[in-house]
Amino acid sequence: MLFGLILAFALLFPKGASAQGMPVYDNTNFISLVKSLVESAKQTSQLIKSVKFLKDAKEAIEKVSSVVQQLRAVEEIAQNNQRLIQVMQNDLQDILNSPYIKPEEVTRVTESFNIIVQHSLDTVDFIDEVLSSDYLKMTDAERAEVLKQKEKESKEMVSNITTKTKRYRDIISFRKMQDKVNNRDTEY
Repeated sequence: MLFGLILAFALLFPKGASAQGMPVYDNTNFISLVKSLVESAKQTSQLIKSVKFLKDAKEAIEKVSSVVQQLRAVEEIAQNNQRLIQVMQNDLQDILNSPYIKPEEVTRVTESFNIIVQHSLDTVDFIDEVLSSDYLKMTDAERAEVLKQKEKESKEMVSNITTKTKRYRDIISFRKMQDKVNNRDTEY
């Protein structure tokens, strides 16, 4: 095809032909131009392939980044749930066994801690559902956002249970001090 174009131009514009107002074509320059155009097309094709490769690589990196964010959020939630379990195993038992907590308060204390633990268990179930299915056809970014929100809620639960534990310990400490003051020896 290229040879046909060159031959057509050579026949239309012989080497010595010239006319007023009509350009004279040099076959050598025309062949160089066509070669340049072909080479440019090859480079453009390679550039398009490179752009597609980079775009695919960027998408892959974004997916991996999203998965890493999801993993970090899940790890943080798991650590927060572990903290909740430790508080329940250690601090709550100490609070409930204290002689300074009244019997009618035991139920209230237990219920307040149970609410937090139940919310924590619901969060774990929800996360399992989000990660194990297409949960309403979420994108990775949407899933990561949901997990970040659950991570935030988990941190709030830890903060809440820490505050409650401190408050009950303060109550016990106050009542203990009050008991010492009320039962001290008054002989001077």
